[in-house]
Amino acid sequence: MSISTLRIVWLYPDLLSTYGDRGNLLVLAHRARARGIEVEPMQIRSDQHIPYGADIYLIGGGEDGPQAVAAERLLDDGALGKAAEAGKTIMAVCAGYQLLGESFYANGRCYAGLGILDLRSDRGENRAVGEFTGEGSPVLGIGQITGFENHSGRTRLGEAVQPLARVGAGVGNDGATEGAWAGHVVGTYMHGPALARNPRLADLLLAWAMGVSPDTLAPIDDTWPERLRAERFAALAPE
Repeated sequence: MSISTLRIVWLYPDLLSTYGDRGNLLVLAHRARARGIEVEPMQIRSDQHIPYGADIYLIGGGEDGPQAVAAERLLDDGALGKAAEAGKTIMAVCAGYQLLGESFYANGRCYAGLGILDLRSDRGENRAVGEFTGEGSPVLGIGQITGFENHSGRTRLGEAVQPLARVGAGVGNDGATEGAWAGHVVGTYMHGPALARNPRLADLLLAWAMGVSPDTLAPIDDTWPERLRAERFAALAPE
């Protein structure tokens, strides 16, 4: 598949943009342009229709009220579900991750999710806040992952999804696994932003969107991302 212009959509920045997750859009755009790929970034507010023909869709984290509103509007719009069915690349973080599942809790009640991923989220006894590391799914080839988590949700994965990673430090979904993926859809609790800390995951999303293997992407200078990763892993190393 050849893409002359990579179209990346950042969904609902007016509702789900609490934790700097827009950085994922910036990272993907930078890594594509560094390889000579033209990028068209789009920010779609919650009062706008979601374009069906984009290549990558991104959703960030947010608080309970905006999360509930976002779920209602995404369900009414319907375009994201159709994009997932068509094999488009989707990455969602924290509240956005929960939205992709069958159900989630916010404002003390259960809401219907989009049903794009086979998972359900509810509340944990304690809030998960702090640095996270894990061993990424060997199927995805993303190696160790690192991020910052800040959530009270606990997520139970169904049979139709696989964990994004096994927990090394932190909580993730339930203390054992972090995130989920199926097809070309990835959900995670990692902020940081996640793709700044995990360039191999960023390149995987780009490769999916372009219909190529990550191994075929031209190498780019990852000096600074690797320094950031080393710093974060060192911060959790036992003294």
